[in-house]
Amino acid sequence: MPAILYYVHDPMCSWCYAFTRSYNYLKQNLPDDIVIKRLLGGLARDTQEDMPEEMRQTIQSNWHRIQQTVTDITFNFDFWKKCQPRRATYMACRAVIAAREQGMEYDENMTHAIQQAYYLHAKNPSDLDTLVGIAGELGLDKEKFSESIMSVNTNEELKQEIYLSRQLGIASFPSLLLQTGIKAKLIPHDYNHPEEMIDIILDAS
Repeated sequence: MPAILYYVHDPMCSWCYAFTRSYNYLKQNLPDDIVIKRLLGGLARDTQEDMPEEMRQTIQSNWHRIQQTVTDITFNFDFWKKCQPRRATYMACRAVIAAREQGMEYDENMTHAIQQAYYLHAKNPSDLDTLVGIAGELGLDKEKFSESIMSVNTNEELKQEIYLSRQLGIASFPSLLLQTGIKAKLIPHDYNHPEEMIDIILDAS
């Protein structure tokens, strides 16, 4: 039975965006008997309320800190001038589920596209119109996507993934957890030296 490396993330989590290069390194270098399973952790519930000013400042500070600590990561701070931020990521999470219904490759493709739209192009992935536009750019069937992202089934799938991540003891993102049989081990994530994570995973598997 292969070991499972759970990767728990949120497409609007700035630290998950910063982890992209390390995640790709893991995908390319882990042995075949370790399977990566992606889970949406759900960072912030749906809301139509504008983000409080204090939270806006905190998140912008996090962006600055990431740029200072993670190699080759940049943010477009025009987002805070051009958009009306809301502390709401569940719609973006449902977008990933709706996209993957049209092909599993779109799980990562949609996640990456949301991050690019949000962090580099100053678009708001809390807005449905932004996500439908991204779906079109990815070549998805926009009508099917629009129906799915708002469906009860997609919302239930998100709830199940959030529940499983909590059952695994994960409440922050990104998180990596290696499960081998009945044993489970949290893997420290490294944003600049992913080869060290490989060594830890192989030792634990």
